[in-house]
Amino acid sequence: MMQWEQLLSLRKQGHTGKRIRIEENETRLGFEVDYDRVIFSSAFRSLQDKTQVIPLSKTSFVHTRLTHSLEVSVVGRSLGRIVGKEILKKHPQLQNVHGYQFNDFGAIVAAASLAHDIGNPPFGHSGEKAIGDYFLNGNGKRFKDQLTEKEYQDLVDFEGNANGFKILTESKNGVEGGLRLTYATLGAFMKYPKQSLPKKPTTHVADKKFGVFQSDTEFFSEVVSELGLLNRDNNGFARHPLAFLVEAADDICYTIIDFEDGINLGLIEEEIALEYLINLVRNNLRKDIYSSLKTSQDRLAYLRSLAINTLIAEAASIFIDNEEEILKGTFSEALLDKSQYKAQIADIIKISVEKVYQSTEVMEKEIAGYTILSTLLDAFSTAYENHQNGKVRHYDKLLLRMFESDLSKNQSIYEYLMECCSYVSRLTDGNALQIFQKIKGNL
Repeated sequence: MMQWEQLLSLRKQGHTGKRIRIEENETRLGFEVDYDRVIFSSAFRSLQDKTQVIPLSKTSFVHTRLTHSLEVSVVGRSLGRIVGKEILKKHPQLQNVHGYQFNDFGAIVAAASLAHDIGNPPFGHSGEKAIGDYFLNGNGKRFKDQLTEKEYQDLVDFEGNANGFKILTESKNGVEGGLRLTYATLGAFMKYPKQSLPKKPTTHVADKKFGVFQSDTEFFSEVVSELGLLNRDNNGFARHPLAFLVEAADDICYTIIDFEDGINLGLIEEEIALEYLINLVRNNLRKDIYSSLKTSQDRLAYLRSLAINTLIAEAASIFIDNEEEILKGTFSEALLDKSQYKAQIADIIKISVEKVYQSTEVMEKEIAGYTILSTLLDAFSTAYENHQNGKVRHYDKLLLRMFESDLSKNQSIYEYLMECCSYVSRLTDGNALQIFQKIKGNL
């Protein structure tokens, strides 16, 4: 069984000694420093020009990855605080002996939630698929025989969660240990604490994707060991319990907010939308307040707020009811999959899929994303390949100058391909389009 004392570790990369909660500076608590470091990172800032689902609209505000991540962090903080209060009641020694406060749980979940999309490539969900497709079906197939099975799987299944762990933890440009977040926050960030192989697709929620590339397994193992995450039959590890809250915060936001974006853009009919939201909040709806709201905009804002609060209370309650199972690593589904509102959530997501995710605007952006990312990967990987093989052309040198990588290093093929993917994944939608046009000769 996992222990909260270990799970709430304040240790950071490069620290050897134990950091004790009771000795922390209350004005600059380690978990809150994590949040600040994510906010000020260039990788986080770049999310302002990355598509969440709908490409940046010229007619109405829609969410970017940045605004989505900020909202998820707010929901995550609430979830963490509610759960933290109950955990301290159940395990009073955490507060009485170690000095943990309920706000600590909120700070950890907020920081991990803020970072949850930091590894996602440009062009929404199709960005990951485009990178994987380049290595599985595109010109990147040429590298398959030069890589181990796991290395190749990392590339063909390129995963934003694993890339996020890389961005948060890798030493770059003389900065040791990336953002140097606490191990507790890194644990809460890791929704899928496993490697790309073995796949073993089970119904367990932690098997849905993977969370660490081959290049980062050494430090990953250190984090897992420090936190005391349980081994799951050689198929990765049990999740850090607070990762369930990060996932719930994300699920709550994208369910309600993508739906709201669809309504604001006229992709979902307002009357139908309000009806679906009322179905979700019926138990908590104050009819006197609702009927006094004059505009549909106000009604939508009221229902959205109520829906988010309803689902926060629900997710926190499910976590508390199942805390023991979660600590044993046997809880195997997302919190909201056990919700009494599961049917209503499914109805809302179904409408979003039909009207928003499959809308012409979204599909066109995804198609463009495939072409742009595979073109960039082909140009960069060929330039690297020529450099490594001593056949570098002037054109290759021009491309490689865009990288921050130290080309004098004797990198393996896997390392330089990961370098290409990492570089491309950090680009914003606008940057990627700009470089694509330059490669195509459009000035």
